[in-house]
Amino acid sequence: MANEPKLHVVMFPWSAFGHIIPFLELAKFIAQRGHEITFISTPRNIDRLPEIPPIFASSITFVKIPLPRVEGLPENAEATMDIRNEDIPHLKKAYDGLEPELTRFLESSLPDWIIFDFAPYWLPLIATKLGISKAFFSIINSWFLAFLGPSDVMINDADPRSTVEDFIVPPKWVPFETKVAYKPYEINWILGAGQENVTGVSDSSRSGMLMKGSDVIVVRQSYEFEGQWLKLLEELHQRKVIPLGLMPPQVEKISNDGNDSWDSIREWLDVRNKGSVLYVALGSEVSLSQTDVTELALGLELSGVPFFWALRKPSGSTESIQVPNGLEERVKGRGTVWKGWAPQLNILSHDSVGGFLTHCGWSSCIEGLVFGHPLVMLPFLVDQGLNARVMEDRKVGIEIPRNEQDRSYTRDSVAESVRLIMVANEGKIFREKAKEMSGIFGDRELHDGYIQKFIDYLENNRHNPMDGFCH
Repeated sequence: MANEPKLHVVMFPWSAFGHIIPFLELAKFIAQRGHEITFISTPRNIDRLPEIPPIFASSITFVKIPLPRVEGLPENAEATMDIRNEDIPHLKKAYDGLEPELTRFLESSLPDWIIFDFAPYWLPLIATKLGISKAFFSIINSWFLAFLGPSDVMINDADPRSTVEDFIVPPKWVPFETKVAYKPYEINWILGAGQENVTGVSDSSRSGMLMKGSDVIVVRQSYEFEGQWLKLLEELHQRKVIPLGLMPPQVEKISNDGNDSWDSIREWLDVRNKGSVLYVALGSEVSLSQTDVTELALGLELSGVPFFWALRKPSGSTESIQVPNGLEERVKGRGTVWKGWAPQLNILSHDSVGGFLTHCGWSSCIEGLVFGHPLVMLPFLVDQGLNARVMEDRKVGIEIPRNEQDRSYTRDSVAESVRLIMVANEGKIFREKAKEMSGIFGDRELHDGYIQKFIDYLENNRHNPMDGFCH
C-alpha cells in the first residue's frame, strides 16, 4: 500500500441505526488504513451519530443529503427509529428520492468504491456508468440472504414459494441439513399481508438487484461460525462473497461526569451475585403490544430470576408502555424495569449478568455471545426468527414457545424459558456452549483479520469490476 495512492470510499447505509452504526464501524477500519471515507446519510441521522474519535477528523467526511418529503412519512422522520413499522415503506420511498443528489455527488467526486446497503436498487447502474467499483454490505447474515434465493429469483419476484407451507421448511436450494425456516406467524412480511408497497419495488427485488449489480458481496459473518452458508451464498449469486468477521463491539468507558443513568445501573448490578442477572432488551424497533409486555413482565416475575429490563417504547410511538400494576414493587430488590437510556454493552459486560433475553437481531446476538451469555430468544421481525433457529441449533439459546398462528406467548412459557437458561440443570449445556462460543465471537484478532483482508481486496480491485465469478 505504501506506493499506492489512498482510496476514496463512499459509504451509503440504509436509514436505520442498526445498519448505520455497522457501516460507521467499517468506515473507521478503512480509514485506519489511511484511506478517505465519505459517509452519506440524511442530516438528522448524521447529527445523531456517536461522536467519532479526533483521529478520524481528516479521513472521514460526513455528507448530508436532505430526505425528500413524502406523503405518509411524519415530519422530521429520517430513520426507522422515528416511525412505526407500517410507515417503513414510505421511508423507503423517500430514501429512493436521494438518488439525484447522490448521483451528482458521485459524478463530481468519482470515488474508487461505493459500499451500499440493501435498499438503493438504482445505485449499481449509476456506479457502473461512472466506473466506480461496488460492494454490497449486508449487516444481516448469510443464512437470511441464502433463504431468499438466487438473484434472478429475487429480482423478478419469481420465488416459487407462495404459501405459508413453503416458508416453514428450509428452501430446496439449501444442500445441507438445517432448521433455518420461518414459523407461520413470521412470514406476513414476505407474503405481503398488511403492508402496502408504495415504492413499487419489493425488498427481495432490491436486494437481488444490488447483489447482482455488485462486484463483491460483503457479509458480517465468519467461516468459524457458519462457513457453509457463506459458500452457498457465493454459489447462489455467482459473486465473490467476502466475510467481514463478526465485528465484535468494544465496551466504551463511560465518564462519571453527567452519567447518572449508568451510575445507578452499575450500583444495582454491583450488589448482585456473579452471573445471576438476566438482561432483557428487545431493541428499539420491536413494537410490543400491551399484552406482550404484560405476559413478559409477569413471566419475569414468575421465574424468580434477578433481571434488569431495558424497556423502550416502540419506534415512532407516542404511547407509553405499562408494566402490570404493582409489579415493580413486588420484584423490588430482585428485578428492575428501566425506562431510560441503558448502555447495553456495559451492562452485558458486567460480572453479575449471566443471560440475555433478546429479540435476536444479529447485532444483539453477537453482543450477547461476545460475553458468553446464553440467549432467551423472542424474535419478531424479518431475519430475527431465522437467527433464533440457528442459535438454538447451535445450543447457545432457546426460543420462548409461542402459539404457531398468532405468535402469542404466555407468562408461564417466559418463566420456564428463563429458568431453563439461567438456573436449571438441563440448561447447563446452553450456558457452557455460550461461554465456548465467546472464544469465537470475542476474538478481536480473528475478526480484525477478516476486515484487513476485505480492505486488501478494496485496494487491489479499484476500478476493476470483476467479470463473472471467482474464488
